[in-house]
Amino acid sequence: MDSSYPRERHESVGKRYQSLTNDSSSMADYLITGGTGYVPDDGLTGAQLFANGDGLTYNDFLILPGFIDFSADGVDLTSALTRKITLKSPLVSSPMDTVTESQMAIGMALCGGVGVIHHNCTAEFQANEVRKVKKYEQGFILDPVVMSPTHTVKDVAQAKKKFGFSGIPITNNGHMGEKLVGLVTQRDIDFLTDDEMDTPISEVMTKYEDLVVAPNGVTLKEANSILQKSKKGKLPIVNDDGELVALIARTDTKKNREFPLASKDEKKQLLVGAAVSTHDEDKKRLDLLVQAGVDFVVLDSSQGNSIYQINMIKYLKKSYPALQVIGGNDGKSTFVTAAQAKNLIDAGADALRVGMGSGSICITQEVMAVGRPQGTAVYKVAEYARRFGVPVIADGGISSVGHVIKALALGASTVMMGSLLAGTSEAPGEYFFADGVRLKKYRGMGSLDAMEKHRSSQSRYFSESDKIKVAQGVSGSIVDKGSIHKFVPYLYAGIQHGCQDIGARCLSNLRSMMYSGELKFERRTASAQVEGGVHNLHNYEKRLY
Repeated sequence: MDSSYPRERHESVGKRYQSLTNDSSSMADYLITGGTGYVPDDGLTGAQLFANGDGLTYNDFLILPGFIDFSADGVDLTSALTRKITLKSPLVSSPMDTVTESQMAIGMALCGGVGVIHHNCTAEFQANEVRKVKKYEQGFILDPVVMSPTHTVKDVAQAKKKFGFSGIPITNNGHMGEKLVGLVTQRDIDFLTDDEMDTPISEVMTKYEDLVVAPNGVTLKEANSILQKSKKGKLPIVNDDGELVALIARTDTKKNREFPLASKDEKKQLLVGAAVSTHDEDKKRLDLLVQAGVDFVVLDSSQGNSIYQINMIKYLKKSYPALQVIGGNDGKSTFVTAAQAKNLIDAGADALRVGMGSGSICITQEVMAVGRPQGTAVYKVAEYARRFGVPVIADGGISSVGHVIKALALGASTVMMGSLLAGTSEAPGEYFFADGVRLKKYRGMGSLDAMEKHRSSQSRYFSESDKIKVAQGVSGSIVDKGSIHKFVPYLYAGIQHGCQDIGARCLSNLRSMMYSGELKFERRTASAQVEGGVHNLHNYEKRLY
């Protein structure tokens, strides 16, 4: 032994070793730690993770687990969609023509999220899709479809096809505020033949004296009680003169129990958004959407940081002060830097959509050579926007519930999904089979397929006047995922369990942990990503729910 080594240190270590030989737990501790006890600084903060300039996707990092002292079902996922709109679930469906029309928007809103109706269609069609959502589930229906006794059974059938319901109050001249004379429902016309379609409603409707009605001023709880006791499907609300002032539907009462998380406005109508372009001709479209009751609009242009979008935001805030405006575009092509976000925040945007070229059907980064990996884009923009109280929507690059959790942990308030929802039964389009697999069509709004269908898709990519179209998306197919009413609850529960593992009781807590440095991340090598997935199996079945 080196004579310079302190003999007394060698002896003291020996004495400590000898004193521990009779205590097995102390011996184990000594052999493992050398008698020292401390908690090392482990992992990277969000700032450290993105400090070196590398562009990171959701697969390039993991979140380190935290301390659990609560159950997963107690995690609160309430999130801000815009400055003034709050959702109970941080999930939004993308405004793509193979993802969101009225059926998808209704399903998303019932499950606590919200849908954005695409605009690759006529203004009238889009406004009608918004109207279907707003009339789907309500408390007091203040503007129900009303007909007169001279309308025909054919008119009722057409109303059902257009709006999805057939319980229609009948007044003297077919307007709200007039004397109620009856009510026609599907049961009144079920067994009529095609030859009887021209029969006046007055001959088939339930007369006023046979109706159960409630007086004006009745509370929603009292009205629901009347519906339950009378076993009727519709409850007209009338004033002292017998004039119709509102309507309540039994199906709405049932839906309120089945969907406690449902996203609703102050009138108890489902929330819904719609996409519009930045072109002047879409100002007429905006008028129709506002008349239909749209809650917010999303500006849809290929590059969010443009003078066209800034001018449209200013026009919207001046013309419709109460309308919430989301700047940016989807994860196929929009803005990804704080400098870009600044211009839209200054213009008055109530929320920002972040992502460029990260969508599964997007080729913007490949064709245009611009964009940013989605993890970095979300973190950088959210970190800036939070200083102004502007929520961020992470759009693009989401292919699993784990990606949703990572986007929320990086500062996003909500997550917008396209391909993740495209294969559900509520998405537009028909199923087809290929190689024995049930599929649905899915395409990017920058694909030639979408641009050839409608001018709106061309205008969004500034190519409506181009002789040669430059595609920024592709067309493909998605495997059947079943119904939104099963898939979205799976996503919701998955986010709750992810937050529990992280140690966050709510999404606000998750973001505060990230910005304070309490939440820690770790980079993943290529081999770590392989290890984190299914591997070393001959075959397997992957069932998510």
